[in-house]
Parts: sequence; C-alpha cells; structure tokens
Amino acid sequence: MSGIVGHTLYAVLGMKAAATRRLPVAPLVRRHFASYLAGAYIGSDIQMMPEAICVDTGQEVGVGTAPLEKSPITGGALRPFKLGTPQGEFSPRRLYELFYGRSHLVFGWTKGDHELAVPWEHLPEYLGAVAGDALGLFGPGERPLAYALGWMVHVVSDCLIKSIWPGIDLHLLDGKYTPRNRPIQDLISFHEIGVKELGLNWPALFADFADTPVEPVQLHYMRAAQRRGALGRLVPDGWAPERESLLRAVLAENRRYVRVHARHVLADMKLSRTPQGWDCNETIRKTVGLNYAGMVELAQKANFRHALWQMGEAVANMFAAVVQHQPALAKLPADDGTAWDELARRWRKPGQ
Repeated sequence: MSGIVGHTLYAVLGMKAAATRRLPVAPLVRRHFASYLAGAYIGSDIQMMPEAICVDTGQEVGVGTAPLEKSPITGGALRPFKLGTPQGEFSPRRLYELFYGRSHLVFGWTKGDHELAVPWEHLPEYLGAVAGDALGLFGPGERPLAYALGWMVHVVSDCLIKSIWPGIDLHLLDGKYTPRNRPIQDLISFHEIGVKELGLNWPALFADFADTPVEPVQLHYMRAAQRRGALGRLVPDGWAPERESLLRAVLAENRRYVRVHARHVLADMKLSRTPQGWDCNETIRKTVGLNYAGMVELAQKANFRHALWQMGEAVANMFAAVVQHQPALAKLPADDGTAWDELARRWRKPGQ
C-alpha cells in the first residue's frame, strides 16, 4: 500500500480490536488519536522525504528511496534530493541505511547491523520496555505512549504484510504485497473500507497527525539516544547517541514532507465519474491493468476484508502481549470511566 493509507487503516482497526477486548491501552489511544496515527506511520518510516527535485519546476517529487527515472510533473530531468543537516547533506538512501532497521526492529537492517535485529518472538518484551519508558521516562503525559503504540502497529503490520512473519491470508492479483496490487489495496481501503464502512475522514486524519510534534520517545525506541530506562537494561547493545542530532533533523523533515505526500496520495485516491461508473486515474489503471470496478471485484474474490480483520486481530494480540510484559499498562483504566447516561441517571432530578 502507499504506506500512509495502509498504516493509518491498520491503526484504526487495531484500536477497534483492542477496544473490543477492553485492553487498557484502547481508551488512551482514543484520547490521543492523532499521536497514535502519527506513530503508526512516521513513527517508523523515516524515509518520509522527497526522492528528487523536478529540474523544470523546482518542485519536490517522490518519496525517499522509491526510485524515479523522470519527473512525474513534466517527464523531464530530476536532481537528487539531499537533506541538509549540521552534519552535512544526506541522501534519503543513506538515511534509510542509518535508521530504517532501528525503527522496524525485525527487518530492514543493513549489512553489519543484522545482529541488532529483534526476533519476532522477543518483540513483546522489547515493546513492553518501550511502553514502560514512555510513561516513566517521557511521561507522566500519555501522548508519548500513544505515539509508541502507533509505532508498534507499524512494526507488526509491516512484518505481516511483507511476509516477514505469517498471519495474513491474502493473494491479490499477483501476491500479498507487490507494486501491482498495492494500488488496489490503497483504493479499496480508502473508499470501500475507510469511507463507506468506517466513515473515515481521510484528509482530516492526515492533517491531524501531521500536526503532532516529534516525540523524544522515538529516539529512545530507535536506540539513537543515550542508553537508559527499562529498554536500556533489556537491550544493552546497539545504542548510538552520536546519531541523535541527525535523527532529530530527519524526524523534523518527516513532519514537513508528510503534508506534501498526503496531498499527493489524496489526489491519487480520487475517483472520477465515467459512463461506466466511478474510476481511478489512468496511471493506476495502467499499473494494475484493471479499472476500479475490476479492482473491487478482485478484492472481494481475494477476501481482502478478511485479511484486514486478521491485521486488526494481530495488532490487538501484540497489544495484549505488551500489556502482559508491562505492569504499568495493566494499571491503566480499561474504559473511559463513568458513562454520561449513568451520571444522568444519578444526577437528574426525580421525575425528569
């Protein structure tokens, strides 16, 4: 999927599944929903920056590490994007090499750093330590924990959709996660699931999480800060405090460019009325080889909704495991307190 659509939807579904189980993290997530959604996307995908600059227009294009051969605006030449920092200029690819594995934990590590990967079976312990530190080191406010919980959604969902770990039954067009089927997943998730079934206001969700601040807990869980807290005791290796200032610059750039990227994605998701019904843009039709009606039919045959249900369940399973590993989470209230109907019953005047 595009990333921003898929991970936002996974976060929404994970929250709903967690709320159904009355997990104590669910009410907290609802209170800090924008931070939770931000963690679910830019809390992990640090390559959220331009890939290149269109020479003819000077506009930023693409998303870091996704190769472009020509400008999507004019079809003309490109020049590489470099992020300027106090440490010098860095390409998106180089930043990816430095930081991607640190946010994705299980995979994405470059050669020489593979020993820092966290095995899937040890994830709950690692995530539990981060959750405790989000409250103990970065609290007492709840926003850092909500952000970290969103990041956990990303770690789990990426492992499942990219077949790093089993758990998603999906064969759509030519596989589970391919260049041809990702646009189908995006469009169906955006329109058929997000808008029609869940009532999501995608532009509002994207705008809200773009406004969230950089959370220092991200430098902590990526081990790009001084080793401390429960995570430092659990994982003594791999800490790189010398990268902290560089990562701060990267995260600030992520916040800036995610607004631009969100506008591009919203434009790509638009459907137009045709004599044959609603259809997507020509670029997507050529990539996939189907019109929108064909994509809807294919998603139904592939039981795409069941795969999304599996994803929501997997996220809730991980949240439950993290709660088991972090006693502080178990002390959180499992609901939002006394309902207004109950207060009204107590406080109304007799006879009202």
